[in-house]
Amino acid sequence: MVFRLDEHTDRLFKSAHILGLKIPYTQEEVIQAHVDVLRANDLKEGYLRPLVFLGSEAMGLRAKGLSVRTVVAAWEWPNYMDPDSTEKGIRVRTSSYTRHHVNITMCKAKAVGNYTNSILALHEALDAGCDEALLLDPEGYVAEGSGENIFIIRKGVLHTPELTSCLDGITRNTVFQLAEEHGLEVRERRITRDEVYIADEAFFTGTAAEVLPIRELDGRQIGSGRRGPITEKLQTAYFDQVRGRTTAHPEWHTPVR
Repeated sequence: MVFRLDEHTDRLFKSAHILGLKIPYTQEEVIQAHVDVLRANDLKEGYLRPLVFLGSEAMGLRAKGLSVRTVVAAWEWPNYMDPDSTEKGIRVRTSSYTRHHVNITMCKAKAVGNYTNSILALHEALDAGCDEALLLDPEGYVAEGSGENIFIIRKGVLHTPELTSCLDGITRNTVFQLAEEHGLEVRERRITRDEVYIADEAFFTGTAAEVLPIRELDGRQIGSGRRGPITEKLQTAYFDQVRGRTTAHPEWHTPVR
């Protein structure tokens, strides 16, 4: 089964619409293409990547009169990070690169071009011996990781940045739902970098990263220096959903076989 395929496909179409592209297929056809690709590759577990792009009929910035192409790729994806990082957490560095202003690129579109910013930030963090980058928005508030949303936990309450220059993540929304079911409060607000330093717990969320604890930011240990109890609770609930270990939320699953 594929986790939240309907939502991912809907975001793909909305991203294309934001960028002025008309996908030449229906959402139902694209959903079926994902299922077909998984079956054809006989993948029991893997990562899916749909991509919408312009054809090669002409070159240049005008990008007018070009065909719109759609592909779906699938491959094995054991872990985004070191497998132990889901328990011990990762080391993060605040990037010198700023996340996009909302009027520089269309931040609500999951667009390939937006990820140049992410690649620069992540390479900087990796070169500094860290696992991931944390990007700030143009006003200096916490935005997100290079490819993840961020949550911090203080006194049992989850806090996450408002959706300004960061992506409205599907895993982020899943955590919202799981937190509510576990009686946890979530607050969307501006967060400063030093608030992350003194959080009880912190974690990233993303399609690839899933629910990933943060143990350190800029050389400052966060909480106990490893996955905290609330992060563990939400992480377990998330993995139970993704791997079909619970019958809750059948609407989140698309069968493959």
